[in-house]
Amino acid sequence: MEDNINVTETRNPVIHYSIQLVALALLLVWCFMIIQNFITPIIWGSVLAITLYPLHKSLTSRLNGRGAWSAILITVLLFALIMMPAIWLLLATVGEFKELVTMYKAGNLYISPPTAEVKAWPVVGPKLYDLWLSASADLSALVQEHADQIKPVLVKVLDLFTSTSMGILIFMVSIIISGIMLGYADSAGNFARALLIQIAGEQGHAMSKSAELTVRNVAKSILGVSLIQSMLAGFGFVLAGIPFAGLWILVCLILAIVQIGILPVSIGIIVYIWSTADTFTAILLTIWMLFVGVIDNILKPIMLGKGAPAPMIIVFLGSIGGFMVQGIIGLFTGAIILTLGYNMIMGWLDNNSQKGVDLSDKNSVSPE
Repeated sequence: MEDNINVTETRNPVIHYSIQLVALALLLVWCFMIIQNFITPIIWGSVLAITLYPLHKSLTSRLNGRGAWSAILITVLLFALIMMPAIWLLLATVGEFKELVTMYKAGNLYISPPTAEVKAWPVVGPKLYDLWLSASADLSALVQEHADQIKPVLVKVLDLFTSTSMGILIFMVSIIISGIMLGYADSAGNFARALLIQIAGEQGHAMSKSAELTVRNVAKSILGVSLIQSMLAGFGFVLAGIPFAGLWILVCLILAIVQIGILPVSIGIIVYIWSTADTFTAILLTIWMLFVGVIDNILKPIMLGKGAPAPMIIVFLGSIGGFMVQGIIGLFTGAIILTLGYNMIMGWLDNNSQKGVDLSDKNSVSPE
């Protein structure tokens, strides 16, 4: 008995706590290694769950408190409205590329010559006319002549398709995860709040509310508007018979998310349609693209409600950085994560500044 007491009294607390910290660190690293491949779907599933929670809450009340059925219905609806069209457009675009390659190998690929009006276009008209005329005369010779320039572009396009396919797969998993989270929304919300309170102390509850509002605002005002705008543009592409419509929709989505806008694609599509289609189709598509191009100015104030959740430069850097790190899915998660971090830091700075003002007031000495 005395030996046990002596061991307890002589044990070095620094060594004891150091061993505990090392064991905890090893456990956390091990857990991270196990779930690291699921981090992106979990983050994106959390974003969807937070964004759709008001809808889930309203639908649950209409279903007499059946939260599980509400989560299932929302999950099925997401698959029907987002995933099915995305998969269809991706497969259709891949099919068009395969057909194009087959026709090229068989020597049946033909490009109609440009009209004389193309040559009169400012700046790019003469060069574009000569290039287009060469392609219509002998496409194989033109491809061989510019093989060094064309090959890197094709490699980038293939990489984009691979990244998009992986992004769609990740998004499918994320939708399922978001449905599970919605089914356990109350428990998940309590866990998140408790974790933030444990980490940040008294500010944890305010931080959880700020995170919830930030994610919802970014998802609605930036990602949601970009998705709607690109889908509307794609609707016009498909009806007008624009080749590789799925690829152009994806480019529109990327440009809209990074806040550049779909204008570059719109200009190219309008030029193409006026050069190849009849006047009536060209006029209709031009009007439609002009409408789609300005619709974000109408949708963003409606979906956001108040001011922007962060400066546009934050959203831009988040989207580009996320794309560089995670591919197509990073366009979404990058904008949200960086905006969330920005709001957290600004809230922390504002809180510290208010505390400093209060402290100076209390320590001030009255002239009396």
